[in-house]
Amino acid sequence: MGINSRTVVVRIGGEAGEGTVTLGEVFTRIAARDGLEVYTFRTYPAEIKGGQVLFQTRLGIERVLSEGDAADVLVAMNLKGWEENLNDFHSQGVLIYDPDAVPNPETRGRQAYPIPVTKISKGFDFVRGKNLVMVGALTWIFRLRLETARAVVQKSMGRHAEVLAKNLQALEEGFSYAQEHFPETFSYTLPLPEKPAERLLLSGAEAMALGALEAGCRFFAGYPITPATTVMETMARYLPTFGGTLVQAEDEIASINMAIGASYGGMKAMTATSGPGLSLMIEGLSMASMAEIPVVVVNVQRASPSTGMPTKTSQGDLFLSLYGGHGDGPRFVLAPDSVKDCYYQMINAFSLAEHFQTPVIVLSDQAMASRVETIPYPETICGVWSECLERILPTPEELAQDYRRYRVTENGLSPMAIPGMPGGMYMAESLEHNEYGHPAQSPENHKVMMQKRARIVETARKHLVNWDSSVRRWGVANAKFGIMGWGSTRGAVREAMERLAAEGVEIEALYPHTMLPMPDQAVSEFLRGKKAILVPELNFTSQFARVIEHRYYKQLDARDIHIHMLAKEEGVPFKIEEIYQAARNMIQVEGGR
Repeated sequence: MGINSRTVVVRIGGEAGEGTVTLGEVFTRIAARDGLEVYTFRTYPAEIKGGQVLFQTRLGIERVLSEGDAADVLVAMNLKGWEENLNDFHSQGVLIYDPDAVPNPETRGRQAYPIPVTKISKGFDFVRGKNLVMVGALTWIFRLRLETARAVVQKSMGRHAEVLAKNLQALEEGFSYAQEHFPETFSYTLPLPEKPAERLLLSGAEAMALGALEAGCRFFAGYPITPATTVMETMARYLPTFGGTLVQAEDEIASINMAIGASYGGMKAMTATSGPGLSLMIEGLSMASMAEIPVVVVNVQRASPSTGMPTKTSQGDLFLSLYGGHGDGPRFVLAPDSVKDCYYQMINAFSLAEHFQTPVIVLSDQAMASRVETIPYPETICGVWSECLERILPTPEELAQDYRRYRVTENGLSPMAIPGMPGGMYMAESLEHNEYGHPAQSPENHKVMMQKRARIVETARKHLVNWDSSVRRWGVANAKFGIMGWGSTRGAVREAMERLAAEGVEIEALYPHTMLPMPDQAVSEFLRGKKAILVPELNFTSQFARVIEHRYYKQLDARDIHIHMLAKEEGVPFKIEEIYQAARNMIQVEGGR
């Protein structure tokens, strides 16, 4: 962001397996505990050892919304860490490097300061601790508190006394070296608050797991897959504390079916996967739609197709999530747009799944799931809306009088008995069935049941109109130019819009959280008076733009609204500048109409 900005982008480049991510994570925790706002981004190879790792943390004195643009401070732990980031490095940036790994770097006029972390760590026979030496140096450089750094290292690396002592020594050696050799004044130092506000430091994956627990999830079945495994690991850490059960299944097919079975038994249940795993779960999702059984599926998207780039981000699974399935079955698709929102949208997901007895897919992505943000402490479970939705159970009278699990109703919803309820026995069948759950495949019955299941979605659509959390809209109301996006791109869009607003440009944005069903009323109101809409998304085929064109073509044609697609499928998030320039170009092209 440049010198004297209210934020600073610190990028760390190094080799996988050499502690580069640990360096970034520990430094980020120190900064957050000292009161700075943080927002991280990481990209790493699929291999455990070797290949290049990038860890970026953006520090701010106010809430940070995105990973930012070019690096202000580049920490090069090896030669590639310098060479591969040179073209994305602020012209007034500062290079901090290990001279044993990066000899005589050509800085092109930038300031450069060597921190001999390899030499220092060898000096006390702890070469593995060179990353902690750099943490100590960065602690001094950014004027963070050494006592805070010690506390963070003790908490994260304090399991073995001997190793902890070495890590603390590495930290203090780096701090002392920087204190002695680094300039007294540093352009990118941010002022620390006297009393840091109480905040949480969470990743998107952790926020989703905690949101699920808050919503009452007590069963999780999953199969490890990058980048969704952290959701499962977080659930494994906390679910037993809540009396819940976690099963590591043999594959994704077993995972979805176990979750469906647990839900049938009365538990709030979920699974988590990525694109290839979701493909395997499609038949199970269709069964849940047919049998009207609640289940929540988190899809942490990664760059595709096929195995693709497992450790890179993407928004390429939108079509699969919206339309993947056999025939026409009801489902909901939600898309959180920040780490904080991951928590709340998981609560939304369970409310929708349980009350409307329908599968819900929650779309995250690698960047949002793995990044860490400082967020305010969440509100209570019902803090987002005026009500919390639960499963509709049959009354004793309904159970005593010819209980029909799939009774045809005006709103499509039928009370769902839990096994063991007297008089509540029924068949949960993947075949088409009648009101009792018995297989029935006459044309007349099939039509009635298809209409019943369709009414579930329409009932939910009417209910969602009253949910403040179903859509996010901001900017200049009824501006002629707009931005529509979804998911993790919101932060970069919001900051790009702030730059445009500072230049006097009027623009408005809409981000739906419910991708299926789409919030038609909110979208229609947003489109009113627009000349053109920019749609940024992290996939090759502009999938969300295609959804908008398909669903709202009448309004687009009638009002002569042009859609400008901004597709990026490189495995990394949008930069603020990319959104800003695309919006500028749209306004320039459309301004004369």
